[in-house]
This record gives sequence, structure tokens and C-alpha cells, in this order.
Amino acid sequence: MSATLTAPGPATDRPAHRDPNVVRWLAAYTSSMVGDSVYYLALSWAAVQAGTPSQAGVVMAVSAVPRALLMLGGGVIADRFGPRRVVIGSDAVRCAAALAVAALLFFTSPGLWPLALLALVFGTVDAVFMPAVGALPARVTSRDQLARVQGMRGLGIRFASVVGAPLGGLAVAVGGASAAFGLAGLLIAVSVPLLVSVRLRDLPPDDKAAARVGTAWRDLVAGLRYIRRHRVLAPLMLAIALGDLGFVGPLNVGLTLLADERGWGASGMGWVLAGFGTGAGAASLLLTVRGRLPYAGQVAAYTILAGSVAIGALAFVPGVLAAVGVALLIGLLAGLSGAMCGALLQTQADPAYLGRVTAVSGLVSLGFAPLSMPLSAAAIGAWGTGPVFVVSAVVCGLGGLVALGVRDLRRAELPR
Repeated sequence: MSATLTAPGPATDRPAHRDPNVVRWLAAYTSSMVGDSVYYLALSWAAVQAGTPSQAGVVMAVSAVPRALLMLGGGVIADRFGPRRVVIGSDAVRCAAALAVAALLFFTSPGLWPLALLALVFGTVDAVFMPAVGALPARVTSRDQLARVQGMRGLGIRFASVVGAPLGGLAVAVGGASAAFGLAGLLIAVSVPLLVSVRLRDLPPDDKAAARVGTAWRDLVAGLRYIRRHRVLAPLMLAIALGDLGFVGPLNVGLTLLADERGWGASGMGWVLAGFGTGAGAASLLLTVRGRLPYAGQVAAYTILAGSVAIGALAFVPGVLAAVGVALLIGLLAGLSGAMCGALLQTQADPAYLGRVTAVSGLVSLGFAPLSMPLSAAAIGAWGTGPVFVVSAVVCGLGGLVALGVRDLRRAELPR
């Protein structure tokens, strides 16, 4: 049931990071992600300026609903119509929407409604965009390079998170929210011609037939059945879900409350987040350079387990410097486990199902895991940071135990 790519495509013996075709894809992806970072900063700034903090929070949350509800359907669309076509169309819609709001804010002061509408459009398009982004690498490079591409993608995400916010802040300072939305739209637009120039590998005839088994509902059911019956993907999805549920709460709302409780302040929390980002970036760089790591299933399992211990320890460190060191370790371990899990998803799934496989994984990470944030905040208010971080570490560690306990996942390897 593991993936094979036997059809003719852009043949090359070069590693992915030296392949111009892959580099064009990475440039398109990174530009789009930087545009996303600028967009979210512009949206939050404009919403706060146009309404109350609670209203701004509602605007920021509007994207999550359609993204969660439509994500599985987005996976079907990505597999049916091809991931590049879907990504290009999604970026075109997002670009047009951001530029339209930029123009509206430049000429008028319409209030919150266009911001809420923009958030709704982005959330709806993201439900299609994200599965297509996950399915595209398998059509751009050979199967043995997919792990390296996963590392390159991680570097692109890290670059976008570091560069996007300052760019958005500069745009807001120079020209207000209108300029920031305009910049976001232009950055997203850059990805379109780059994606048009990317050459794709064709799916084998059997995979093309698997991409369309009937109606959209039958395609969705077939994708879910494929995951459920797969000896590696099914337990891998459970391991990812448990890892994300235990990770998202402490490293988002939990860290903010921990910094406030310990008196670290915003600067201290910033240093802790920087440590985490540095560790995660180092993990992505390692996979980019190495291309693959042996014993991928075991590496994923042990790094999830070690990362869970580090998460629990973060609540008991004596000062900021120690917290930065622990966060660096968490970032490195979480980056390695995330990269291994992502690479196994890419290499174990048949390309015809990758949109649906990515949709299920995205629904877990973006739909279910964020639910732990309000629960973590309420639990910390009732019992304090220490017990909640320990419980979160246990939940995260269960994902590692699943990976170790299922033989096929434990023995899973990345292709050479």
C-alpha cells in the first residue's frame, strides 16, 4: 500500500535542494506563506482598530469554522482536479480578496464587515488550499526526495514566521492596514507564476483511477477507508493527533500564562519562543541536508516521547535562561518528530490519495488540536501550570507510545 511513482516526469538525479523545479515550488510556497503572515497581522490590527477587542477576536476566529468544516471536502477536490491547479486557483482568490479589501480600506472606513468577509473567504479557500499544498510535493519530485522536501518546507515555514510579522508591522507603520493587506496580496500573487512554471510528474493510470471513484462523497469515503485500512497511516494519524493535542495548549496559551506567572514578561516569552523556533528550524535544516534519516518510525516515536518529557519539564524550570534551553530542545524534538511524521505521510500514501490524507491530518492539527487551548487556559486557572503541563506531556507521550506499539509504524522507513 506504499506509494510508487512510476510514470514519466521531470527526471533528475540531483537532490531536491539542487533541483530548479523543486526550488521554484519552494519559492512559491514560501512567498505564499510570508503573505499569509502579513495578512494575519493586518487582519488583527485592522479588526482591533475598527471594533472592540471581543469583536476583533470574533473576526480572527471566523476563518477557523469553514476551514474545519470543509477541509475533508478540500482533500477530495485536490485529488480530483490536481493539486497544482487547486493551489494556483486558491492563491488567485486569496490575492484578489486581500487586494480588494486593501482598496476598500484605502478609500473608505467600512468597519468590521469586510474584515469578517475576508476572514470567511480565507478560511473557505484554506480548506481547499491546505490539502492541495500537502499533495503537491509528490508530483514535483521523486519519492526518495520527499523527506528532504519536507525539511525544505519546514525551513520555508520558519522563514515566513520570522520575516512575515516584521514586514507586516512595517507596512502598517508606513501605510496602515490598507498597505499591509496590499503587501499580503502581492506576496501571494508572486506564487502564481512560479507555480505555473513548475513541472509535474504524471500519476500512473491506476492512481488516476483511484483519484476518481464516483461522486465526491464516494471519493471522500474511499479516502477515509484507505487511511483506516493502511497499516502505517492509520496509527500515524492517531500518533499525530495525540502529539498535537498535548503540544498545542502548553506551547500557545500555556506558555503565555507561565511567563506571566513567573514574571518573565513579554521579552522573556519572546526569548522562549525564539528558542523553540531555532530548534524547529535546526530540525528542518537537518532533514534538508541529510535527505533522510534511518529508522524513521522509531525516530518519530522516540522524539515524541522525549519531547513530551521536555514539555512537562518546561513548567518547572527555575528561570528564563533554562526555559529558553528547554524550549530549544522542545523545538528540535518536535521539529524532528513533525518532519518524520510528515515525511512518512508523504511517502506511505499513494499520490492519488495525498489530498485526502493531508486533509485528515490538517483537520486533526487545525480543527481538533486548537480545542485544547481554551481547555488548557481553564485548567491552568483551576490547578496551575505545573499539573496542566504534566497532563499535556502525558497526552503527547501517548502518541509516541502508539508509534512504538504498532509494529508497521515502528518499522516504517523513508525511501532511499
